[in-house]
Amino acid sequence: MNHPTNLNPTITARSLSGALRLLALSLLLAAPQASAQAATTLTLPGAVTRALENGADVTTARANLQKAQANLRAVRADPTSPITLLTQAEQDVTTQTATLNSTKLSVAQTVVTQYLGAFETAARTRVSAAQVELDARQLKIAQAKLAARVATTLDVSRAQNTLDNDRQDLQSARDQLPVLEAQLARSLNLPASTDLTLGAPPAPPKLSLTLAGLQVGLEKRLPGLVQAANGAAFSALQVKLADNDYTPARTLEDARVAAQNAQISLGDAQRSALTQVRDAYRTLQDAQERVALSRDRLANTQTSLTQAQARLKAGTAAAVDVQQAQVQAQQAELAVTQAQNNVWRSLAALGSAAGTDVTGLVK
Repeated sequence: MNHPTNLNPTITARSLSGALRLLALSLLLAAPQASAQAATTLTLPGAVTRALENGADVTTARANLQKAQANLRAVRADPTSPITLLTQAEQDVTTQTATLNSTKLSVAQTVVTQYLGAFETAARTRVSAAQVELDARQLKIAQAKLAARVATTLDVSRAQNTLDNDRQDLQSARDQLPVLEAQLARSLNLPASTDLTLGAPPAPPKLSLTLAGLQVGLEKRLPGLVQAANGAAFSALQVKLADNDYTPARTLEDARVAAQNAQISLGDAQRSALTQVRDAYRTLQDAQERVALSRDRLANTQTSLTQAQARLKAGTAAAVDVQQAQVQAQQAELAVTQAQNNVWRSLAALGSAAGTDVTGLVK
């Protein structure tokens, strides 16, 4: 018969106390790690790289290419494979290769758009907050002037309305920011609750390719054109195989009609692709020109701010005049950021349209 073991209460309490201390220490050590996992600092190039490495679309496209390559190896290894099956297997590889490259460019364009949208919204929030502070000050001034009977209730009402509208704009930007960050996190395969810190985008690169250079070879880079070119080539092969004295004439005629239709489809696709590249190229040129214009406006607002500060020091301007000049300078600085970001967006769009990376972000 087994007898219950007598436990020493002191030893038991000490063991329990030690276990609790160990558990508490483990939690304290794990807390910073969990916090570090929840907070992620990103740059624009880093965000694109992460998306290309971990994104579901790129992973799927890469797997489809590997599958097509394996099938081509199997068809080539079989000496009994007909020429039509071999041609289709080769064309599938070219299509999947173009699809993978196009998917990378498309994902990069999406991430660039999402990253810049979130970054600009955060910057706009800061500028809007400064504008609200200025509005509140101007409202107080209007109320003081009304009390001194040098302003009307309409002046106060207008100041109040301006403040209310700008407060709403500020709140809208604050509400929009987490939504934009969550969309970016999803594209990067990060938890939606990840706390993102976005670094300022670098200066966009200058385009080294001409429009003509971008338009050359589209039928080898764009999946839609690759498929159309493959269809035309396969139809031409069918005509060649049917052009003999042992194939029914009707079969040859049908093959010729199919080949003509395939050539027409290829021509339509080529013209459409050329137009898209041309439009994207012109959009980029416009975006680049607007950067210079926005920088000129920023220089003007900075000069106005300097002058306002000098007038305040000389006693010929009020503090609110300086504050207003400061807000205008912040708004102009935001406009420069947006203009530069539009160049990034235009580069990404041009890359997708031309089937070649012009951002330098796609590896």
